[in-house]
Amino acid sequence: MSRLWLVLLLALCAWQAGQWWRLRPVQQADGVLAAEDPRQQTVVADSFEYEGYRLSPRASYQLRARLLSRESYHLGREAELSPLDFALGWGVMSDNRVLDALEISQSGRYFWLRWGEPAPASESEMLRHSANTHLIPADDSVRRALARMRPGQVVALDGWLVDVAAQDGWQWQSSLTRSDTGAGACELMWVRSASVFLRGK
Repeated sequence: MSRLWLVLLLALCAWQAGQWWRLRPVQQADGVLAAEDPRQQTVVADSFEYEGYRLSPRASYQLRARLLSRESYHLGREAELSPLDFALGWGVMSDNRVLDALEISQSGRYFWLRWGEPAPASESEMLRHSANTHLIPADDSVRRALARMRPGQVVALDGWLVDVAAQDGWQWQSSLTRSDTGAGACELMWVRSASVFLRGK
């Protein structure tokens, strides 16, 4: 039995090492890599069923942003819809000269920034140019594309911001602004297309 546990442990370590290598951060040159704010426009579209939930589009949403961090989720109702969160940055939050001074982390469907003194940019500017985004892949092709994306890359996402409802009354709603913080401030995005704009090294 001890030998079996050793084999399983070694296999797990090898798998984790492979995952780390596959998703290791990439390096980019200094400077703003994604200058434009996300583009959002109110839409009138019918709600639709997905995985037993009803999704209601609220706005079209397109962005080109630097992937700052990513976190996978496997447990809970939210993970049935959105197995992956991206922390995304644009403007000052796509520039190494700001990012190198920050500690960025994700857990529990939240995203945090921490920094020392002096701050590399104003707090309001950093928060307005970054977002934690819950991703709902529209199909397997999008799911695979998202799964391959690595921190540091500049990625292009296109889809809708949606609200979600279940028959038992459970709801999950998207933020519709980049200026909010705290609970309810994350974007809930139905991703119809996903690609890497700038791969890095």
